[in-house]
Amino acid sequence: MAYKLDPQKMYRMPTHFGPSLGPRQGRNGQQYTNVDSPKKTVVSVSFLSEHEQLEALLPEGFGVNGEPVVTISASYVREIEWLAGRGYNMLGVSFPATFRGQQDRAKGRFLAVLWENLADPIITGREELGFSKIYCELPEYQVVEDEYRCSASWLGFQFLEMRVTNVAQLGTDEIAAHLTRSSYGASRTENLLHYKYMPRTGAWGEADACYATISPAPSPGATINAMWRGVGTVNFRRATWEELPTLFHIVNTLEELVIKEYRGATIVKTVGGGDFRDQSILR
Repeated sequence: MAYKLDPQKMYRMPTHFGPSLGPRQGRNGQQYTNVDSPKKTVVSVSFLSEHEQLEALLPEGFGVNGEPVVTISASYVREIEWLAGRGYNMLGVSFPATFRGQQDRAKGRFLAVLWENLADPIITGREELGFSKIYCELPEYQVVEDEYRCSASWLGFQFLEMRVTNVAQLGTDEIAAHLTRSSYGASRTENLLHYKYMPRTGAWGEADACYATISPAPSPGATINAMWRGVGTVNFRRATWEELPTLFHIVNTLEELVIKEYRGATIVKTVGGGDFRDQSILR
């Protein structure tokens, strides 16, 4: 007798083996508390770019909100409960945006792309949440004296190098003041905006899913244990199709972004955080 899907459970392909496991559904359907884990280090560099260049990256209904400040964030996540204590790394590109739909209005940071170095969070984030997640190699960051170095590559081709120097640790009051005026902390103090697109099988110009989604700013979200401020630089390396056959158009677009001036850099260590269960569609 053929199986039926339980409408009270979450599923992903292959559905034949029962409900899926992941960040929002554990063994026996339990949810994770995410209080004492995961532990995360986020290295972020921001720069002022061109308004028109960022507008060209936005789907219909979106617009750049305020100054066109791009933030590149490399995150190194450990002790993840839904991965049985394992971890993975992320590299995100975001900028401030608004969404105006037929029903909804929202503002936050538009997540243009999020690279990760593990398939499990890529699949769950794309299918369940609508994050624009793709794969690349993200080695651990390096610290040489007071300089943090981050890099990203695909099958050995390094397409990003990011550095933060002149690092100085902030006190509690300085952290609070910094978060109220900076672009850092989209996962803590701002909404994240996304555009979900899934192609329709056999009708390749059509979509099975095509809409905006929002990750509401969590409350209270992750707890900041420590924060440093520094001077950052970002360098995307232009690629050919032969070097990055599925990514060169993304990397080259980011390499072409004008850097008018850098707007600061941070290293932040946090613990805990939400599971994005409150993710929703914007209409």
